[in-house]
Amino acid sequence: MALTFELDPALDDDLRAGVLTLWADVSNAGGAVGYVPPVTAADIAPGLADSMADVEAGRRRLLVGRDEEERVAATAFLTFNAHRLMTHWIWLYTVMVHPRHQGAGYGRALLAEAERAARGFEGIEAIRLTCRGGLGLERFYASCGYKEVGRVPNAIRVAPGDDRDDVFMLLSW
Repeated sequence: MALTFELDPALDDDLRAGVLTLWADVSNAGGAVGYVPPVTAADIAPGLADSMADVEAGRRRLLVGRDEEERVAATAFLTFNAHRLMTHWIWLYTVMVHPRHQGAGYGRALLAEAERAARGFEGIEAIRLTCRGGLGLERFYASCGYKEVGRVPNAIRVAPGDDRDDVFMLLSW
């Protein structure tokens, strides 16, 4: 079983609901995607609306992976830089694989598809992302070719007394 990927899918209500469900499920499983459990879909909806508005405006591109049942099972947002001196690289945000698919290689497949898409964007030479320290994400991204290029200690406050590093990773070509 494998994911089927689509870049720039139609932003209909079913897709929005699928991404929202994915984001809530990933967050509640402890995924480092901008929220700390427990969260509800209502908690995440404003963040999704902002991300979708950026997609509609052309500032972001949405990559969606669907499983064999056509459910949204993985996503990533590829975000262009507005600064004129940084338009040669893009950000990769909200990289998610549904918890039911963890360990099946879908994360690697998602990153490979994001790289393939980014290489197709005119003038893009690299992908940059950040990840929350303390979860082993740096090792995962490194195993996919990303290099750690910076770290801000204790920049992410997950809870009082639980601060994590903000780790900057880069994949360039």
